Amino acid sequence: MADADLNPQADGKDQQFDLRAKFYEYFELVPASTATLKREVYKLRFQVYCLETGFERPEDCTVVKEDGREVYLETDPYDRRSDHYLVRHRRSGLYAATVRLVLPDPDDLFLPYPIEEHCVLETPVTDLGIRRHLAEISRFAVSKEFKRRPNEAGTLAGIGAQPEVYFAPDERRVLPHITVGLFAAIVRMTRAHAITHWYAVMEPALLRFLRLFGIHFSPIGPDVDYHGLRRPCLAEVDRVLPGIKKVNPSVWELITDNGRYA
Repeated sequence: MADADLNPQADGKDQQFDLRAKFYEYFELVPASTATLKREVYKLRFQVYCLETGFERPEDCTVVKEDGREVYLETDPYDRRSDHYLVRHRRSGLYAATVRLVLPDPDDLFLPYPIEEHCVLETPVTDLGIRRHLAEISRFAVSKEFKRRPNEAGTLAGIGAQPEVYFAPDERRVLPHITVGLFAAIVRMTRAHAITHWYAVMEPALLRFLRLFGIHFSPIGPDVDYHGLRRPCLAEVDRVLPGIKKVNPSVWELITDNGRYA
């Protein structure tokens, strides 16, 4: 990965490149607040999780009819208690990425999260006060058309340097920040649901990438082999956001929408 792509101070020093403005020039965050948009989420997840990475099996997915053809939707039981967002590429109209936040069940605060079912946690969250405001970042996925490195084609986050679709120079410069854009969506959902803590199970490479921008998660258990190496983590929202501002104000501006969701 090129140094300019990952230098956490690069955007802050470059007065010609306003990361937040450029991101929203080429992309928009779309809350999946309707059945139609949720279907777009599930279609994109099928594309990424089944066709691009092979992490899930097509035969386990839901098949529906759309304009006379079969369409596959990747869903699971956690979707019923989740909020979802999409990242849409304005010029093409394509959905580039998606993420969900698995929310607490107010009727059963100990209803397990995915991390609690798939990982061995050394320090699980058991405090009821925290669990009431605990959510899990999940189904974090970027379409391969918007991944920048050929050798990242089998990963979910798509952190990459050779463009695979037809991007103008400024668009290519924004591409590594689609992952950061997903965090902007996460923060919007977080504030909407009064979430104070995040669970997450992430690729170590993604965690290292996020740390460059001041986004820190603490490991709470050993790595697990689940479609590759994954690390169970926990983060406190109001510790993460100030850390981003300290390390890279331009990323903080994008993630918090200039402090609106800080």
